Amino acid sequence: MTTRKAVAKKSTKKTSTTPPSKRWSAKVKTDSTKPAPGLFKKSGKAIAEGLAKKSVSPEGPGQAVRMLNFYENRGGKNLSSERKGAMETAKKLLHEKVEAKAAKKTPAKKSAARKSSTKKG
Repeated sequence: MTTRKAVAKKSTKKTSTTPPSKRWSAKVKTDSTKPAPGLFKKSGKAIAEGLAKKSVSPEGPGQAVRMLNFYENRGGKNLSSERKGAMETAKKLLHEKVEAKAAKKTPAKKSAARKSSTKKG
């Protein structure tokens, strides 16, 4: 005869629903860009600055946001609330850089289009 404690322990045991062979993120390996060791343990501002460097994100701040999201998704439930807060701060700073970069490109495209239309006419 089993006791209530024994039954409760069995039912609260958490198991992963995804087998290790199906966890794609664990298999991702890249040599193209590598953030500095320990970068994700720093403050949000330091993370954003480190990921925004051309040596780490040659495609610009958009690539840095993707790397940050990937790190956050890999960490999942194991990230502390402090780390999650730092990640959110870094994301906000990187999104501001993405928006600033996009704002700089927009007027240049319009002026180039105007120049080409005046040459034709």
